[in-house]
Amino acid sequence: MTTFKLTRDIPVLDGYDILVAGGGPAGSAAAVSAARLGARVLLVEASGCLGGMGTAGLVANFGPMSDGERPLVGGFTRELIETLHARDMLGPDVTPSYWTADYNRKIQFKPEGLKRLLDEFCVNAGVDVLFFTRLVAAEAEGRRVNGAIVANVEGLTFVRAKAFIDATGDAALADAAGAQCLTAGVNWPHAPASLCSIYGGINWEDPAYGTGTKGLDAVHKRVKKEYLPQAIADGHFLRPDLHIMGMKKIGPSVATLNAGQMFGLNGLSAWEVSQGMIAGRKLAVEYTEFYRKYVPGCEQIQHLTTAPVLGVRDTRRIVGEFELTIEDYAARRQFPDQIAVYNRPPNVHPTDDSRAEFERHRREMEEDEVKLGRGECVGIPYSILVPKGWENLWVAGRCHSSDTMVHGSIRAQSAAYMMGEAAATAAKQSLDTGEPACDLNTQSLVETLRARGGYLPQPALSRSMTRSGARSEERKQSERVREQA
Repeated sequence: MTTFKLTRDIPVLDGYDILVAGGGPAGSAAAVSAARLGARVLLVEASGCLGGMGTAGLVANFGPMSDGERPLVGGFTRELIETLHARDMLGPDVTPSYWTADYNRKIQFKPEGLKRLLDEFCVNAGVDVLFFTRLVAAEAEGRRVNGAIVANVEGLTFVRAKAFIDATGDAALADAAGAQCLTAGVNWPHAPASLCSIYGGINWEDPAYGTGTKGLDAVHKRVKKEYLPQAIADGHFLRPDLHIMGMKKIGPSVATLNAGQMFGLNGLSAWEVSQGMIAGRKLAVEYTEFYRKYVPGCEQIQHLTTAPVLGVRDTRRIVGEFELTIEDYAARRQFPDQIAVYNRPPNVHPTDDSRAEFERHRREMEEDEVKLGRGECVGIPYSILVPKGWENLWVAGRCHSSDTMVHGSIRAQSAAYMMGEAAATAAKQSLDTGEPACDLNTQSLVETLRARGGYLPQPALSRSMTRSGARSEERKQSERVREQA
């Protein structure tokens, strides 16, 4: 590709304490939380609504919020879901036990209700929101961001701020500023993309569904194990795919559907994402006809719309002060600086449509002993939100620092909301104390999050964050203990 050098003067927007790039779950939580703490916040979002994949992407279910014995979420995330419930914006079968006591229970919601609630939270907190505004560049000096260039209908604008939170999902701000990142397709295989839909005309009263959520779960299992394999054997699909995420009930006759994977798609390629949107709309027709022909209660199903945003699961992740790994997850590790705890099973989707990849995924989801049980959780340390060595830059959401297996757990929306609140709280603390992101007093951070309702059960706190070298020291100590034994 040839290049063209352009020099121009652009207006400067000044006076903000914190710029939050991306208005998905992490960015929305970050912006509102920072503003409530007294910061002047600008939130820029590329689409026309907040909520990210939960709204624009139509992935209308939160990841599990309880370990089967107690709620793991508090603070902003719990406030959000309890307000949605009070306003009848959750799925018709959802009760408070879903987030207070149920094990591995996804929580359905109505996307339009979430959009309006996040708007309301931002307005009431005093967040300045710019929709249809995308970050295009950043300017940094050393390990400190000075500003970012955003683009919208008014052209280009340079935004100055004191602190920056990257909630783009793609680590777009961190990468543009020069922070070290790892990339899908280079450092690990591309996760598949998918395009979600909303459907109407579903007869949930069909006898096949029985009563309550158990009936719905039973039908979904038959879709995966009986109806879908039969349709594939019949030659129904142009490209057979044995994995299906399934329908989620959000109304008396309405559901969202996450089905049809596009393998090998590079979410950092505008061309490939564009082709993915076209392919996803074609797949939606195939799945509409599949449900109508094979699945009870769906004989009159109507496809209402596909999402305006492609579901991309993984693109860039920062190299953070610490990388959370599957070994940490399997050990149910707790950290002094953890800013959230989580219980969701790792869900690393098949990377192609082969039988071997499908079986690998099935084993991990259904049989893997790594899966956390009732009453168990893993800590999410603050240090995975900080690009290594950076002073006024944080990330929140799926571009955090973790390995692929753990990423398959904590990239979910409910975890992203908690990361967003934590990043905002850290940024405000940094502004108040002068502590850099990479050397923040994490004892103060955790105490603030606890005071604001966060569930952080670690017995001991530390002023210093967990760093990558800590794991090496722990392993050396374990080896010394074994040698002495």
